[in-house]
Amino acid sequence: MQIRIPRRWAAAAAAAAVLLAGAGTWTAVASDDGPATRREDRVLEMPGARIDTSFFTAGPDGARRPAVLLGHGFGGSKEDVRAQAEKLARDGYAVLTWSARGFGASTGRIGLNDPDHEVKDVSRLIDWLAGRPEVRLDGDGDPRVGISGVSYGGAVALSAAGYDRRVDAIAPQITYWNLADALFPDGVYKKLWAGIFFTTGTVASSEQPRDRAPVENEQPPGRAPGQDEARAADAQARKPDTPARKPGAPVRGGAPAAASDAPTVACGRFQDVLCAMYERVGVAGKPDAAARALLAERSPSAVGDRIKVPTLIVQGQTDSLFPLPHADAIAKAVRANGAPVAVDWIAGGHDGGDRETARVQARIGAWFDRYLKDDTGADTGPAFRVSRTGGVDTTDGQARLRGATGAGYPGLRAGLRTVPLAGGPQTFRNPPGATPPAISAVPGVGGGLSQLSSLGVGLSLDFPGQHARFESPPLTEPLRVTGSPTVRVTVASDTGEAVLFAKVYDVGPDGRRQVLPAQLVTPVRVEGAKEGKAVELTLPAVDHEVEAGHRLRLVLAATDLGYASPATPASYTVGVTGALSVPTAPAVRTEAAGLPWWVWGMPAAGALIAAALLLTARRRTTAPPPDPALAGVPLTISGLTKRYARSADRYAVRDLSFRVEKGQVLGLLGPNGAGKTTTLRMLMGLITPDDGEIRVFGHAIRPGAPVLSRVGAFVEGAGFLPHLSGRENLELYWRATGRPADDAHLDEALEIAGLGDALARAVRTYSQGMRQRLAIAQAMLGLPDLLILDEPTNGLDPPQIREMRDVMIRYAAGGRTVIVSSHLLSEVEQSCTHLVVMDRGRLVQAGPVAEITGSGDTLLVTTAGEVPGPLIDKLVAMPGVASVEPADGGLLVRLDGATASGLIAELVRLDVPLTGVGPHRRLEDAFLTLIGGGSA
Repeated sequence: MQIRIPRRWAAAAAAAAVLLAGAGTWTAVASDDGPATRREDRVLEMPGARIDTSFFTAGPDGARRPAVLLGHGFGGSKEDVRAQAEKLARDGYAVLTWSARGFGASTGRIGLNDPDHEVKDVSRLIDWLAGRPEVRLDGDGDPRVGISGVSYGGAVALSAAGYDRRVDAIAPQITYWNLADALFPDGVYKKLWAGIFFTTGTVASSEQPRDRAPVENEQPPGRAPGQDEARAADAQARKPDTPARKPGAPVRGGAPAAASDAPTVACGRFQDVLCAMYERVGVAGKPDAAARALLAERSPSAVGDRIKVPTLIVQGQTDSLFPLPHADAIAKAVRANGAPVAVDWIAGGHDGGDRETARVQARIGAWFDRYLKDDTGADTGPAFRVSRTGGVDTTDGQARLRGATGAGYPGLRAGLRTVPLAGGPQTFRNPPGATPPAISAVPGVGGGLSQLSSLGVGLSLDFPGQHARFESPPLTEPLRVTGSPTVRVTVASDTGEAVLFAKVYDVGPDGRRQVLPAQLVTPVRVEGAKEGKAVELTLPAVDHEVEAGHRLRLVLAATDLGYASPATPASYTVGVTGALSVPTAPAVRTEAAGLPWWVWGMPAAGALIAAALLLTARRRTTAPPPDPALAGVPLTISGLTKRYARSADRYAVRDLSFRVEKGQVLGLLGPNGAGKTTTLRMLMGLITPDDGEIRVFGHAIRPGAPVLSRVGAFVEGAGFLPHLSGRENLELYWRATGRPADDAHLDEALEIAGLGDALARAVRTYSQGMRQRLAIAQAMLGLPDLLILDEPTNGLDPPQIREMRDVMIRYAAGGRTVIVSSHLLSEVEQSCTHLVVMDRGRLVQAGPVAEITGSGDTLLVTTAGEVPGPLIDKLVAMPGVASVEPADGGLLVRLDGATASGLIAELVRLDVPLTGVGPHRRLEDAFLTLIGGGSA
C-alpha cells in the first residue's frame, strides 16, 4: 500500500538548527536513455531523527538546474521512487529522495506528516538543496524546487507548499486533503483502512534495516535523541487549539519528534498521541472531536489558503481510501489562491487498477518543465483529464484506456440531470454487532477488484433485510455519470441515530446483473432521527457510463465491511423525497477508441511513402534562406509563373504577384482557366513553379517544406472512410501525419466547423453539407495559420452555404488567414475582406472588397429600420431611378440619370429613416467589368 504527500517553508535561520550532512557515498549509474546518472547516498541528521536520502544528477557537473523532491508512499521508502528520480535527473533536474521518519533506513517516530516533524524535515531538505552547487537558486537560500509524491508523499508535498514559500510547483498523486475526512468520513470510522495504516507502521518498525550510510553528529547509545522533547510534543499535539506554524517562519531546533527505536505504545513507530487516538477510536467505534482535530491539523487542508503554487493533482478513481472529492477540494482551494491547477483522474488507486505510471510521470515531467524550467512551450496537458475504460485488449487481457478531456476542471456537479426513483418508504434492520456486513470495496486486497466494475463485473453484496433500495425506470439513452450524484431522503431510527452506506448500482436489463462503479460507497451518520430527519446524500464520485436500457438502483445499507457500524441493533426507515441528481460534465469529451491496424495502417503507409518522395524531391531542390522581414506575413507571391507541359509559350500562371496579411479572408477569383487551382497547388508545394517565388511566413515553398505544417488545405475534395464516424476519420488523418495527437487541436477545429453531435455518426449518413464541413475541419486540424479552401461550397444548398461562410469568418477572427477560391461571387462578397482577381493566368486586380466594388452607379442606402413596400414603390417611380432592392440593413438603389444628392433629398422628403448613403457595386458587376464580361 502507498500513501503519499507534499512540502514548503523558508528560513535563513534554519541553518543553525537544521541538519548536518555526513560524508555521502557516490555511485554512477549508466543508462541507455541519456547521460549517466550520479547518485549520492547520505544520512542527514535531523532533530529527533536520522533521514536517509539519495541525491541524483546527470549531465555537466558545473550546470545549475531546478531541483525536485520525490516522496514515497506510506510503508515504503526512497527506493520506491528511484527509477523516477533517475529519469528526472536525466531530464535536467537535481533530484532528492528520502525515506520519511520511521520508514526505510530512517529513524524517528511516524507523525502522519506532522507539521513539526515530517513537514519540517522537507523544509530542512530544501535548506540542504540550497547549498548544493548543482541546484539553481531563486535567491539566497531559495532553490528552484518542485515536489511530487504518491499518497503519503503527495500529502507532504501539499503541506510543504503551504508551510514553505520556497516551493515553486507540486504534483501530488492519489493523496488526501483532510486525513480526518479520509478516515472518519461524515463521522463514520473507516476501520479497515485505519487498521492497515497502523499495521503497516508496525511492520515498518520491525523491518528497519540496520545498515545505513555514515552520518555526522551521531548520538551516543542510551537515551534516544530528543526523547523527552518527543513526549512533550506528543502532549502538545493532544491540544486541539495548538497554533499552526506561520509560513516562512524559521525552522526551530527544539521540540523534535523522538527518534526512539523503542516506542512505549505497541503500535510500531507511531507517535504516542497517534497510538492513543487509534486505540480510543477503535474501542468506541466512532471518532471523537479530539481525533478529528488531531488528523485535521496534520493535513494539507490546515494550510489550504497558503498553497499558492502551480499544482498538478493526480487522483485515483478506484480508491476507497482517498476518493475523488479529496482532489476536488485540493483543486478548489489552490484555484481560489490564484495558482494554476490541472486535475487528472487515473484508472487506478489504492484499491488497485492501472496507475498509468509512464503517462503520469511524463505529465509530471512536463509540469515541472513548465513551472520550474520556465519552458513556456512545455505541454502540461488539459486542465482536466479522466481515463475511461474502452473494452479489453485481447492480447494481454488488460483494460483499454481512453482519455477524456476538458478545457476546464468541471468539479463534481457539472451538467446535472435528474433521474426519477421509484419505491416508497422502506424499513430494514441494523443487525446485532453489525454482522454480517455488506461488502463493497475490500481494502488491502490486491489485483484491482474495483477496476472490474468498469468491465461490467459486479462484486458487491447486500444482505436481505439490511438495506433499502429505490430504482429508476430503464434509461432511454446512455448516461455518462462524471462526479457525485445527490439525492434527498428522510431517515428515521428507533434509537435516534443511524449509520447508512449509500451507493448507486448500474443494473442490467434483466434486473439481476448489477455493477457498483469503482466499488465505492458513501457513509453517513444521521443523528436526531427519532422522529425522522431530512438528509441530502452526496453519493460516491465516479466516472461511469450507464447504457441505454439499464437502470440506476439507489441502495442504503445498514452495514459495510470497510466501516464501523453501531453494535446495537436498530430499525431504520428510509424514503426518497426527490429524484436522483446526476452530474454529466458535458464539456468533457472522450477520445475516439483505437482503430484496427488495417484501418490506419494503409493510409499511414501511404503517407510515409509520400513523405519519402517529398523528402527526395526536397534534396534535389535547395530552398533559399528564410526572409526575417516576412516572418509575420502569411503569404507573399512574387513573379510566379507556370507553363503548361510541353509548351514554351502557353501559361497557366504568368508573372503573378500579391501579398496576404494576417486576419484577412482573401477571395481568389477568376473564370475557368484563370490559373486559380494551379496557383493553389504551387502554394501547397504539390507542383513546382517554373519561375518566381512563394513565401509563407518568410519561408520559400518547396515540396515538403517544414513551413507547410502551418498551412491547412481543402483542394479538389476530401476522401473519407464511410463506415467510420466523423471524429474517427479526422483522428485517422491526423495519426497518418505522424504529429503528436495533442497538436491536432481537434476540439477547437470541430467547434469552428460546427458539426455537433454528428461527429459520432458514420460518415455515410452525412449530407453533402456535413461532408464539406468535415473536410473543412480536417483542413483546420492543427489550427494552421494559413487555411486554403478551393470551392468549399460546391454542392451546398443556401443554408449550408451560409454556414460555410460563418465557418470561414470565425476561423479568421482568431488572427489566422483564409484563402478561398469560389465561383459564388455573392458569397465571396459577404465573407471575404480582400480579393485577388485573375484572368488567363495574370493578376487583374487585388485589394479590399470595398475598394473593388466601391465604384459604379449603384448606391447602398442604410436605414434605421425596414422600409415598407409602398415607400419602395415610390422610390422606384422616381425619375432617373432604374431599380430599388431591399438589402441587409437598407436598400440598393441603381441610378439611371438621377443624382445621389437628388435621391437623398427625396428620401428625406418621404421620411425614410436614413442613416447613410454610399456607392455600392455588386461584386458580380465589378468582376465582369474586370475580366471583360467573360464567364465566371
